Amino acid sequence: MRSQDLGLIAMFAALTCVLGLAPVILLPLVGITFAVQTLGMLLAGGVIGAKRGALSMGLVIVLVAIGLPVLTGAQGGLHKLIGLTGGFIWSWPLGAFLVGVLIERWWSKLTHMKAFFACLVGSVSLYLLGHTWLAIYTQLPLHTALWSWVLYLPGDIAKSVVAAIVIMTVKRAYPLINPTRTPS
Repeated sequence: MRSQDLGLIAMFAALTCVLGLAPVILLPLVGITFAVQTLGMLLAGGVIGAKRGALSMGLVIVLVAIGLPVLTGAQGGLHKLIGLTGGFIWSWPLGAFLVGVLIERWWSKLTHMKAFFACLVGSVSLYLLGHTWLAIYTQLPLHTALWSWVLYLPGDIAKSVVAAIVIMTVKRAYPLINPTRTPS
């Protein structure tokens, strides 16, 4: 792996950690929280590609595991990886990878709408493992936990819009994805 690839992986892991500093927004009508940290996952896959994006999210998970307070609310530690939201965190590399694969596939004809769709796919990919783990952790019936994704969808749509705008801006100004070259 080239040093530039390592730098990009570290930079997007750091961006995701910095987004964890943003306060959690409690949605009062439904009682769920909205965090912007997963925006880092979307940007990692969409700006630096599938492989590097997934590796950057893997690095975030390592930082969490060793106890650094890099998650929303300045939290970290193994207990976060096996706690209520652990399934979602473990899904971040997959989400970044899926966003990156779609962006790379559509690179030559990438539009805002395609970038938005790629980001939405990455966001929704977190639901299966995240909500399944939520059901196990809270002992909710699986069908109840799996349907709770509806509550998170508006926030994920908003983050996907923001990520798509950033991805398209970076693509035009300083493209970091080169679909003809796979990172070593």
